[in-house]
Amino acid sequence: MSQSVEDVSQPAESSQSLAVATSESARQRRKIAALEEKLQVLESGHAVKVRETNYYMSKGRAIRRIVTLFDTIEDLIFKNDRRCDLGDEDDNVTLESQGLNSSLMWFIVTVRSVCNSGTLPLILPFHGFTRRLQNMEYDDYSHMLKKLRQGADASRGDDTSKLKNLIADWVNHELKPNPPVDPEDKHHRGFGNDACGRLLCPTELDWTNPTVRAGIRDCADGYVVTEMSWPAFLYKKYSADQDNLEKGLFKSTLLLQAFKAIFTSPSSTKDVTGEGDGANVIENNRRAKKDFNSGKRVKTHVAQIIKMRKVTPRSIAYVSCQLQFALSSVTSWRSVDGDFDYVPFWQNIVDFFEQPPGRAAQQKVDQLLAWWTRKIFGTSRRVELTDGAKAKMSVNALARQRAQLDDTMFDSE
Repeated sequence: MSQSVEDVSQPAESSQSLAVATSESARQRRKIAALEEKLQVLESGHAVKVRETNYYMSKGRAIRRIVTLFDTIEDLIFKNDRRCDLGDEDDNVTLESQGLNSSLMWFIVTVRSVCNSGTLPLILPFHGFTRRLQNMEYDDYSHMLKKLRQGADASRGDDTSKLKNLIADWVNHELKPNPPVDPEDKHHRGFGNDACGRLLCPTELDWTNPTVRAGIRDCADGYVVTEMSWPAFLYKKYSADQDNLEKGLFKSTLLLQAFKAIFTSPSSTKDVTGEGDGANVIENNRRAKKDFNSGKRVKTHVAQIIKMRKVTPRSIAYVSCQLQFALSSVTSWRSVDGDFDYVPFWQNIVDFFEQPPGRAAQQKVDQLLAWWTRKIFGTSRRVELTDGAKAKMSVNALARQRAQLDDTMFDSE
């Protein structure tokens, strides 16, 4: 009996002996390794959050520049959701029937990817962005909106600060005013400054006339400056033909310089002469070869970051508003400056491009945008080639001939 008791008690003693004695330092090292593993997991999650934040910020920086300058992101998303709800009930619902503005159309294109990139290049900066909107939790959605808004406002502020000093240098170089425009002081710009006043002056008025200058400065009847007048700085050589107001519109040197400063780089503003064709090709190739051979590193610019390959109407409208503000005496960004309202001014420019009255006007708009693209992005006209033009080229022509020959031989057999 005593033997059986000993046999029963033996396993208990054996189970206690299964624990292997280890040193205190070894146990501490294992705990440290486990904590380091947890820390690595947390840091990787933080890195993902940072990348996500940077992603939303970068998309937001594109919205003000190429989608809409004044509409809030929340309003655009709300209108988009409303359109989706109505569309589920009626497949024939259109943007026009709902009274949605054109900015929403562009936002839907960029955020919902309803068109291909060949039709609207604006979609490229937002490619893949729409997938993140699907089934998004409210906290993630709020975080996204916050970062989009921050990116949008930051880009506008950065561009405003950038042009503040640059515009003074450009005006002083081109118009040579005496005294010159102070790059640090905006209080002495606007219509109180002869050079800035000449550029801001409505094209239907003659700034060289002392009566006109006095009337504008006093806001007298007949001289009130509003967004319903095209300012002189939009025109080539800052002068308009009153019998043909479209001639030279949106072709000014200052407008080109401002666009390049924002979308490419301030250093690129030196290359705004010529028409982007002909002899310019030789000079551009020479400069590019020189930069390549010197090993010069080129910083990635805004157009590259947002994958902008063509100049769009809304980007021109954005730069025009920035240039108007840079020439004015207003020191902080606002949508209304006296009698001048930036919101309809921006819309007037967008409508000029996006709402032409007929085919002839549309053709002129297309030619103007093609001119802008050549001026900003170089002499290449590849993006302008139509399918018909490509079909006539020898590579495609040879492919057709070979196919026809093969068909003929097959039929003869």
